[in-house]
Amino acid sequence: MDLNLRHAVMHNVANNTKEQLEDTIMDAIQRGEEKYLPGLGVLFEAIWNHSSPEQKNDMLVTLEQAVKQ
Repeated sequence: MDLNLRHAVMHNVANNTKEQLEDTIMDAIQRGEEKYLPGLGVLFEAIWNHSSPEQKNDMLVTLEQAVKQ
């Protein structure tokens, strides 16, 4: 089976509103199931690829702080 996970995830959320995207993310986090991690990774990749250098720096600062906790 030739499954393109990136394409599938992006296709599934392509027409979602901001609120629906938030619900998707929050649901995946709250469930805490590892099967949702690849999808969250795809969404993070999309955020990263569409962020300015300043936004990327802010995310890295936040991530650095979060992983130290």
